[in-house]
Amino acid sequence: MSEIRVGIIGFGYWGPNLTRNFFEIPDSVLIGIADLKDDQLARAKAKYPHIAVVKDYHELFTLGLDAVVISTPPSTHFKIAKECLQNGLHVLIEKPMTDSSADAKELIELADAGGLILMVGHTFEYNTAVLALKQYINNKDLGDIYYLDTARLNLGLYSRKSNVLWDLATHDISILLFLLEKKPISVSAQAVPCVLNGVYDVAYLSLLFPNNLTAYVHVSWLDPCKVRRVTVVGSQKMAVYNDMEAEAKIKIYDKGVDAPGYTNGFGEFQYNYRSGDISIPVIRYQEPLRQECEHFIESIINHTEPRSSGRVGLNVIKIIEAALRSIENGSSHEVIEW
Repeated sequence: MSEIRVGIIGFGYWGPNLTRNFFEIPDSVLIGIADLKDDQLARAKAKYPHIAVVKDYHELFTLGLDAVVISTPPSTHFKIAKECLQNGLHVLIEKPMTDSSADAKELIELADAGGLILMVGHTFEYNTAVLALKQYINNKDLGDIYYLDTARLNLGLYSRKSNVLWDLATHDISILLFLLEKKPISVSAQAVPCVLNGVYDVAYLSLLFPNNLTAYVHVSWLDPCKVRRVTVVGSQKMAVYNDMEAEAKIKIYDKGVDAPGYTNGFGEFQYNYRSGDISIPVIRYQEPLRQECEHFIESIINHTEPRSSGRVGLNVIKIIEAALRSIENGSSHEVIEW
């Protein structure tokens, strides 16, 4: 296939951005848009007058599509994606892929059986700054990694049908899995519902990876400052990825501490602190969503498994499920079954 015929399901919050990209990508042909709301269909029709707009996404199945992009509420993902796969369509689905690992496994099995691409919109895996950070880790520029710390905070957006783990923690968990190329052994989590009963809006996760590597995730819908930060602390250097920075998204700190060798007296026992330069690498910005959408099209054309495949989406869901069990069990350390 040289051109992929694409349909969009959901033209609400994120749908217009996905639509714009698939409309502009040379190897993609945007065929139709489906949404339940009349006002959103009117917006879509005004922006793309030559594209079919329908209320019922089932009508897209009659338009000769090759692939669909699902950008609807997470609770609807499984049903819609299952029907699309059963109709022989490749699927890109926004995060989280589903709200249960059992449903995610079923989608993966359907895609595999049909020889179809199933991809999840973990957009940060296509962010050039995250890719650069991964290169620093892989090249051992930071030394041995001691731990990672992530923070994703803002005021809102609330949803009665979700919580801050499903909404925000999925981003940072996908980043951690991508950076480390390892699966955590266990997770311990704490969370509180501050505004709405039963809806966690603040959460802290502690993940234990092989070789005693730890990672910490802090997410909140209830913070006065918008924060999007990943800190990586190594034996030689430290790195901070701050997505809120306009240009200096990554800073490398030549800082650390070396433990002294064995000494006979307290006076000789002194830690060696290092405090060197701060370097800011030049990172060429490319829209992560564009990279993600192009990768989806390329995966279909080349019949290759995408970077953020359904299997990656399943791994993220398993960690979220284990974190929720930990919260319910008094922050117990929950082993993640792989």
